[in-house]
Amino acid sequence: MNANTVLDLFKEITRIPRESGHEAPVTAWLQQFAADRGLECRTDETGNVVIIKPASPGKENIPALALQSHQDMVCEKLAGFDFDFSKDPIPYEIRDGWMVSDNTTLGADDGIGIAASLALLDSDVPTGKLEALFTISEETGMDGAFAIKPGFIEAKTLINLDSEDEGQLFVGCAGGLETYARFDIEREPLHKGYKCLTLKIEGGIGGHSGDDINKERANCVQQLARFLYTELQYDYQLISFEGGGKHNAIARDASAIIAVPADEVNDMIEDLKAFGEVLKQEFAVADPGLRVSATPCSSAEKPLAEGLAATLISTLTACPHGVIGMSLDIPGLVETSTNLASVKFSEDKITVCTSQRSSVRSELHAIAEKVEATFFLGGAEVEHTPEYPGWKPNMQSAILAQTVASYKRLFGVDPEVKAIHAGLECGLFLEKFPDLDMISFGPTLRGVHAPGEKLELSSLDKFVALLEDVVVNFK
Repeated sequence: MNANTVLDLFKEITRIPRESGHEAPVTAWLQQFAADRGLECRTDETGNVVIIKPASPGKENIPALALQSHQDMVCEKLAGFDFDFSKDPIPYEIRDGWMVSDNTTLGADDGIGIAASLALLDSDVPTGKLEALFTISEETGMDGAFAIKPGFIEAKTLINLDSEDEGQLFVGCAGGLETYARFDIEREPLHKGYKCLTLKIEGGIGGHSGDDINKERANCVQQLARFLYTELQYDYQLISFEGGGKHNAIARDASAIIAVPADEVNDMIEDLKAFGEVLKQEFAVADPGLRVSATPCSSAEKPLAEGLAATLISTLTACPHGVIGMSLDIPGLVETSTNLASVKFSEDKITVCTSQRSSVRSELHAIAEKVEATFFLGGAEVEHTPEYPGWKPNMQSAILAQTVASYKRLFGVDPEVKAIHAGLECGLFLEKFPDLDMISFGPTLRGVHAPGEKLELSSLDKFVALLEDVVVNFK
């Protein structure tokens, strides 16, 4: 087993559609991988797959070890880029020591974990019994982990391959949930003499709403709402407001169609240009690619009722976003955060999606209730998804001790042992398998959940070497 083998398998995976909720092609590919090698494979009713490799000769008495990754990926692309995630292969390049997809997400989260598991299954590396577990829909609610049943795996030790910083071993993660607010759409006639404009704020870096929430990047949904709130003093009409994408991604773009008196069109355009200069100053370091635009347009839709428009803009402006609290126990760890993820219009509803995370359950509920209260005051219907639990660190973990020892032996330095603000499936696994001993590690990824996601190839070498060493020496 080597990094090139893992990379080649990952390149195959980039050609397989696997958007969350539509994992059937990759599920079938995994099943065929097992069949081609004569390996036992089980698939549960949800779509979770486990492929089992028997112990090597002489290692039959070693306990089973589970390797876990998720089948799905976040599918995000740059606005206007012609790409269909349901059929097109990911357009990656190898450049400057990185594997990168400039215009779409790469899917190394968690395709590289899948590839590493499969490489071990396909190798002649001497190991005890391996159970390679591939869950579904991790990115949209951890559906596979929620549905997994006791007995689906027998291992008492699990290595989660869904982390993004080489040299760091993760032993804990945040819990989380999503909060949705829905407004009934009411419309009114377009005022006489009004002209339509499309306003856009785009070019944000975005990123993972857990790993990147503390990087002070612009949330374009909230920034556009901020601008429109300052313009409420003018008599504009709001026709539409849309932005953001997945619940676990920071909104990289947002747009609105408004109608203004014909003699105020140029004033509105100039106001947005001035706001664009403000954004350039505020985000010069954290998000330097932001850009704004205002262009004349036409719209077949009538404007929102005046009260609804003001309520929507006010609640989006008031809705908290970003880091809410830092851990006092683990320096540098975000304890609680919330992400104003997206606004979408349908024929009769406006849906606002937000997501909350915290490593303290009471704080998770508190921030979810604050978001709920913001939209409740605006008259919206609000609902929360079931929460996924956090993973409390176990510093006496046997697999942690072994992995630390392996890392130091291989690379001559101690790894960092950390908790992560992102959500991992490990917390849910503990509910189903209370005696499970777990650790999470992976190669270095950057920009996950956003176009430009990339994998550092030098870190892949170290990740693969560490994984093999831990698995070979597991007892």
